[in-house]
Amino acid sequence: MSLALSSELRAQIIDGIRVGNVVPYLGCGALEGVVATADGAPMPADSDSLILAMNDGKPMSPKLMYEFSRAAMHVELKRGRGAVEKFLTRTYGEKTAWTRSRLHDWLRDIRPPYVIDINRDTQLQDSYADVPHILIVGLARIGGSDFRFKLFRFETGEYREIQPEAAQEAIDQAPPILFKPMGSPRPRPYYVASDADYVDYLTELMGGFGVPAFVKQIRVGKRYLLLGLRLVRDTERMVLADIIHNAANPAGWAFIPDATDKERRFCEKLRLQIIDTGWEAMLTNETLATA
Repeated sequence: MSLALSSELRAQIIDGIRVGNVVPYLGCGALEGVVATADGAPMPADSDSLILAMNDGKPMSPKLMYEFSRAAMHVELKRGRGAVEKFLTRTYGEKTAWTRSRLHDWLRDIRPPYVIDINRDTQLQDSYADVPHILIVGLARIGGSDFRFKLFRFETGEYREIQPEAAQEAIDQAPPILFKPMGSPRPRPYYVASDADYVDYLTELMGGFGVPAFVKQIRVGKRYLLLGLRLVRDTERMVLADIIHNAANPAGWAFIPDATDKERRFCEKLRLQIIDTGWEAMLTNETLATA
């Protein structure tokens, strides 16, 4: 059964975000309305738009159009893994200037102490560019380590890599934590994109090697606020289920308008309460005034 977004619930969620008891979890819908400043072209964010952008604007076969990870696997097999990585870096990390997301501006003003963003762009990082923070970037298919993440500390305008065993010292200073499980082009390009990437990443995520030890500690009893994320794709569902392990009961809320039966069953399993509207409902004049 869906919840209505009352003013009391809205205030409860915002208060929880501010103090870190509620963790924003951003899907591709968080980038709705973001366009290139030069020509107004929308930023590729959802699966279909990413596939079209990767394939020079042309649709791929229906089988490949099903999901970006499948299309990325096809490109990887034909042209190499580097082709997919170069596409993502060119899209999100190079010369194109993008307008700001309304949701990211709202979060920048609230400044949550912990945010999870499964997009591969840098708008979340830009929102914290004026404060020290910890960045966790997911990656896949690397040798010499079971860990499927890189850790960076941002300070004095630049990122510096820190090793997992040395992370506690940085965390003791209580900076904001930004978790980008599907990767980012900054400070160095790391991505989880193709089917092969997801197989490796999810295997290690379920084994405990995709999340730093300090995150496993701080996530106990947290609630989550899903913003711009539909739950019809298995990859996104599996990533979510593992990353929010040990959540509170109920585990939080998901803004999903007209949720499918599949989404409702999954949210019930994870103890997430569905709010039957888009995330824009959080950005009312009332919430903007209190941000």
